[in-house]
Amino acid sequence: MRQLTFASAINEALCFAMEEDHKVIFYGLGANDPKRMFGTSTGLEEKFGSERVFDMPTSENGMTGVAVGAALGGYRPVMTHLRLDFFLLAMDQLVNGAAKWHYAFGGQDSVPITIRLILGRGWGQGPTHSQSLHAWFAHIPGLKVVMPATPADAKGLLISSIRDDNPVVFLEHRWLHNQTGVVPEVDVACPLGKAKVLQEGADFTIVGISYMTVEALHAVEHLRLHGINCDLIDLRTVSPIDFESIEASVRKTGRLLVLDTGAAQCSVASEIVAGVSMRCHADLRGAPLMLTSPDCPVSTSFGVSHLFYKTAVDVVNSVSGALGTEVPVDALVERQSQTPHDVPGDWFKGPF
Repeated sequence: MRQLTFASAINEALCFAMEEDHKVIFYGLGANDPKRMFGTSTGLEEKFGSERVFDMPTSENGMTGVAVGAALGGYRPVMTHLRLDFFLLAMDQLVNGAAKWHYAFGGQDSVPITIRLILGRGWGQGPTHSQSLHAWFAHIPGLKVVMPATPADAKGLLISSIRDDNPVVFLEHRWLHNQTGVVPEVDVACPLGKAKVLQEGADFTIVGISYMTVEALHAVEHLRLHGINCDLIDLRTVSPIDFESIEASVRKTGRLLVLDTGAAQCSVASEIVAGVSMRCHADLRGAPLMLTSPDCPVSTSFGVSHLFYKTAVDVVNSVSGALGTEVPVDALVERQSQTPHDVPGDWFKGPF
C-alpha cells in the first residue's frame, strides 16, 4: 500500500520507461532545472546522463520538430512543456506532422512521441496561462489524448503512452501534482482508451475528466450520505473515449452528468452527451447534463475568477436538481471555504 504523489508517480514512470528502453529520451524546458518540473524529472539526468535527459531553448516549434525527427530515427522522445498554452506554437508539427505520419505512409512508419503538457487553473494565471484545450487535441485523427486523475493512473498511463507507437498527448493538471495515492512499484501499464469505474451506484452516472474527477469524488461521497448512489467513471483517456463503459452505466442509471475542465462549446463533455443521446436515447430518464467552464476566458482577478470554475457543490446541485430532490451542501461549502478557490491546498506555492 505504498503512497506516492502524482508528481512522484510521473517520475517513477519516466524512470521505468528509460530503464526498459534505452531509446527513450526526455527533454523540455526545465528538465534539469532546480525544481525539476515540479519534481517529475528529479534524478533523471543523474541516472541516465545528459545525452538522454536535457533542457531545451525556448523554441516550442523547434523542440517539437526535434521530437518528430528523433522518433522517425528510432527514438521514443518524451517532451514536456510547462504550460499547455506554450505548446500552441507547435501545433503544426503535431497536427500536420506527427499525427498524420502513420496514415500518410500506409502504416509503414510511425512517430512514437509522448508530449507532456501541464494545464490548470488558479493563482491569478488568467486567460493565457490556464487553458484546458484537450478537446483541440481530441479532435485530431491520429492522436491519443490522456488525462489521468490519480497517481496510480499517472504512472500506468504514462508507461503505456511511451510504449505506444504513435503520438500521445499526456495532459497533467497542475493541481494534481501533490495529490497522493497508492501506486504499485511494479509495471502497472494501463490500457489507453479504457475508463475506470471509481464508485458504483444505481441512481446517476457521473463522468469525470482530470481534476474534475477529484471534485466528483467529494460530491459522490456527499450524495451517498444523503441516500443518492452514483456510478463515478474516471474517463482517463479523452481520445479515444470509452463509450462502452459510459453507455453500460447509463443503461443502468438512466441519467448522465459529465464534468469537464474545458469550455462548453465543442467540448469532450458535449461529445459524450451527444454520443449517449444518440445511442442510449430509450434508456435515458432525463436530459444528459454537463458541467464545464463557461465559454469565455477566465479573469486574472481573484475576486472574479471564483465564479468561473465548477466544484463539488455544483455537482451535488446538478444531481439533486435532476432527481427533483434537495441535498444540503453546507458541509461542502465549509470545506471549500478553508482553501482559497484559486489554489488546491496550502502546499501550493505557484505560480505554476
